[in-house]
Amino acid sequence: MSRPHPEHQIYPYRLRGVNITRPNQVWSADITYVPMQRGFMYLVAVLDWYSRYVLSWELSNTLDGDFCLLALERALQRSRPEIFNTDQGAQFTANAFTGGWSATP
Repeated sequence: MSRPHPEHQIYPYRLRGVNITRPNQVWSADITYVPMQRGFMYLVAVLDWYSRYVLSWELSNTLDGDFCLLALERALQRSRPEIFNTDQGAQFTANAFTGGWSATP
């Protein structure tokens, strides 16, 4: 379960009632846990909601936010979304993640 950092900003949910009709309208990112023989690996993927295309992904052996930022930076080399949706987990609300880009160029 994602846990927000108590000092990070909480962002509003902007997709209620939105009809997704084109590529790059909405992207999302999420982390999944991949069980290993000893511990976990963590996979983050950035996905275009319209096409369901995986724009980028990264794998990490820690839950620090660096691998999430790397995946976002790689996806942003392709295009930019109108809306970027994530959960409110600490990796996605950190200043390093939210402060370095803008949906509109």
